[in-house]
Amino acid sequence: MVKLFMGLSGSGKTKEMIRTINEAAQQERGSVVCIEKGNKLTYDIHYKVRLIDYREYALEGAESLKAFICGLHAGNFDISHIFLKSIHKLIGSDDMAKLTEFCDWCETFGAKNQVSFTMTATEDPQQAPEALKKYF
Repeated sequence: MVKLFMGLSGSGKTKEMIRTINEAAQQERGSVVCIEKGNKLTYDIHYKVRLIDYREYALEGAESLKAFICGLHAGNFDISHIFLKSIHKLIGSDDMAKLTEFCDWCETFGAKNQVSFTMTATEDPQQAPEALKKYF
C-alpha cells in the first residue's frame, strides 16, 4: 500500500504524517521506519520508530533511495511501514512523472515484501496527474 499526503505548504501534511507515524508505532507488529532529510521529527514521533536522516548517507536521487530502501529491508525483514517525509527532496526532483514512477515502484516493492509506504509531497493536488491520484 502507498499513501501520499499531497498539499501546499501549511496544509497540514506534516501534522497528519506525525499522527499516522505514531499510530503505526502503536498498532503495527513490525518495525516502523521514517526517512527524512534532516531531523525535524525527532521529538514528535514515537521512540520506537527508526528515524533516519537521509543526508547522513550521501544518497542522491530516486535510484539511490530505492537501493537504500532495499538495503533497509534486506537488513530487517520485519519492517512493515516506511514513511518518507518530503519525497520531492528525497528523490531530488519536483517532476511529477518521477514521483509517479517512484510511487509505482513502492507499490510493487511493498506488495512483494508486505511493506506499506506513506509519504508527503508539497505540491498542489489539483495539478497531480491521474496516475498519481490513486495514491491520495
